[in-house]
Amino acid sequence: MKRIVARAWKLVRGPLQWRILWFAHAKFMIGVTGVVRNENGQVLLLKHRMWPADRPWGLPTGYAIKSEEFPETIVREVREETGLDVVPGPLVQVTSGYRLRVEIAYEALCTGGTLKIDGFEILEAKWFSVDALPAGMQECHVQLIKARFPN
Repeated sequence: MKRIVARAWKLVRGPLQWRILWFAHAKFMIGVTGVVRNENGQVLLLKHRMWPADRPWGLPTGYAIKSEEFPETIVREVREETGLDVVPGPLVQVTSGYRLRVEIAYEALCTGGTLKIDGFEILEAKWFSVDALPAGMQECHVQLIKARFPN
């Protein structure tokens, strides 16, 4: 049976192969998170309007748009949500398991800009030291920070 499938696959070259692959595989959304630090080593946390009321605090996060390189997603999201400029750093983590979503996290360094929050998505933005994170944080974001920047 495998030989028949392999022969058929070779016969349907080009766009038809891609269409078959597209229908046969899951489609994923890519969430990109930034562990953004300033020159004092503090971490940027945002109080998100649309997150659960008991866990509104977390790192800057957003979805990658088509053809966007993932480090650029965090640059765009931080600028949109806070007005701050960041330079992406090393990849911190890649995880999946949230249905059809993959989560990618990068370190990032704040290099400038003026803090001006997007009032639609963000209620508040503050810098926190790693050893004084606020209550009401997303646990996965606490783990990202603590694993990357232990005291």
